[in-house]
Amino acid sequence: MNQIGMWAAAVLGICAAGCGGMGAWENVSAAETAKAAEMTETAKPAEQIPSQAESESAPEERAEGGEETVMKLSVASSEYEVIFELNGSGAARQLYGQLPLTVEAQPFSSNEITFYPPERLDTENTPLSGGETGSLAYYAPWGDVVLFYAPCSPNGSLYGLGTAVSGGENISRLAGTLTVSAVETEGEGR
Repeated sequence: MNQIGMWAAAVLGICAAGCGGMGAWENVSAAETAKAAEMTETAKPAEQIPSQAESESAPEERAEGGEETVMKLSVASSEYEVIFELNGSGAARQLYGQLPLTVEAQPFSSNEITFYPPERLDTENTPLSGGETGSLAYYAPWGDVVLFYAPCSPNGSLYGLGTAVSGGENISRLAGTLTVSAVETEGEGR
């Protein structure tokens, strides 16, 4: 592996530790470091990552009559539910199109819960995520959906899908089998 690949593996290794910065580095296992190194071989070059302006120009989903359709999804365990409003990006629409899902919650690091949708999402015209608390994101190299209950440093492989609008304080409590489903808004069906 060349020097750039080694540097990228180290950076991805830090992110694999939950984007917790250098303090989290000692918690990264050899397997996670190897996975990070492997991901550098398939990572998108920076020139292929859409800019904020490009991602904001993505066509919005429209309901009958030309009104914008608001896409919301529920992520629920047996005890807790979090509702997210999706941002209308291509990746968010693709995730919404895979609903309903039954997935396993996977706690990761000290700031996120993840799950894997059955199909990978295309991140073209999808904004990068800032890793804010309460955000729903997609980590492209691993193909997992991430629910942040604490902040994460942004990186070029983390794409924004939406924001918690209800129950965000329960993200860290989601465990076990999750049901991910569309939330119908008043006057519309899925």
